[in-house]
Amino acid sequence: MLQDLLQPAHAAGPAPRSDEPEPRTLTERAYRALRHDIVCGDLQPGQRLRVEHLKDHYGVGAGTLREALALLVSDALVTVEGQRGYRVSAVSLDDLCDLTDTRVRLETEALRQSIRLGDAGWENSVREAFAQLSVAEEGGAGRDPDQWERANRHFHETLIAGHSSPWTRHLLDILYRHGERYRHIAIRIGATPGFDRDVHAEHEGIFLAAMARQEARAALALEAHIRLTCDILTRQADAAAGGGFKLA
Repeated sequence: MLQDLLQPAHAAGPAPRSDEPEPRTLTERAYRALRHDIVCGDLQPGQRLRVEHLKDHYGVGAGTLREALALLVSDALVTVEGQRGYRVSAVSLDDLCDLTDTRVRLETEALRQSIRLGDAGWENSVREAFAQLSVAEEGGAGRDPDQWERANRHFHETLIAGHSSPWTRHLLDILYRHGERYRHIAIRIGATPGFDRDVHAEHEGIFLAAMARQEARAALALEAHIRLTCDILTRQADAAAGGGFKLA
């Protein structure tokens, strides 16, 4: 089971994105901190979120924490169980496959539209985003995960910035968070034989096709890139079920 790949609880992940504006309220600050800890795995899937315990850890009152948890429920990162309180949303291969299929449909179409409609300003922004991402990827296994995650997210957001649908961007923002959550699981098995990948080459293929205005080629490269995390975790789960390598 995918849940088995999460043990033991991993070390603290990268700090929250430094490119986000400063939180305007205590609720927003608590929301971001909780979101970060869920995405990075410091708060484990299925974990009970007890307001009376967490309010001191996050330095806010019980009412503020409940407001933050309600925002996370709307993001599907937290579930509410009636009178029994809140839990971190579970993970599963079925959920990952559904998430991946949905993100592929939305993001590849947004990329196609951006390639058709994007102007010279869009091209320059994509070039700059890819250059920043390339710098973040130069360190290979020793790269700064916080820097890479910011650059990776910025690259994906810039690629679809030529598409003028606010709903698409909003939905993809939520899907990206969930994909990032699963990616942290994949990172833990990144050094496992048979599961290596050249992420920079994947990004470069998407970038070159987009700059050449080859929308079909770019969409296919982006789809393969998004699906690979799902494929890696599916194979790893199968190997673990068959007595192969298992994170324990």
